[in-house]
Amino acid sequence: MLFKKSQSIKFLQPTMESFETIVGPATEVHGRLVANESLRIDGSVIGNIEARQGKNVSIALGRTGVVQGDIYAFRVLVAGRVEGNIYATERVELHEGAEVRGDITYGQLGIEHGAKLNGLMISRNGEEPEGMVDSSAVFQANWAKIKSR
Repeated sequence: MLFKKSQSIKFLQPTMESFETIVGPATEVHGRLVANESLRIDGSVIGNIEARQGKNVSIALGRTGVVQGDIYAFRVLVAGRVEGNIYATERVELHEGAEVRGDITYGQLGIEHGAKLNGLMISRNGEEPEGMVDSSAVFQANWAKIKSR
């Protein structure tokens, strides 16, 4: 595990995140990871990642980052791969090259062209993401077409 102070990376908006802990690309962590401060993952984590209750913690996956487990945080930024559900109280960002196999529960959602999601998008405030359609309605319409053949 590589620890560096104040690493900064740029995201969708012109804001900068600072990460106190970085899991390097050659590192593999097995087990539950609890973060008190923002965390960047460029390696692999097999297990859930949780932000400490009441803390505004960001979890970021770099392009080489892989998580096999659920992520619970204030903000989740993904450029790598997640095989599990994401629960973000504030915002989820899926950057180009991101691949998520699981459901995303979010306050706000940003998706760049080239990101992949195999799961449901669940808004905490009941709103659908901009430009999105109800996946169950699309499924029902397609299912009706298939059954009528």
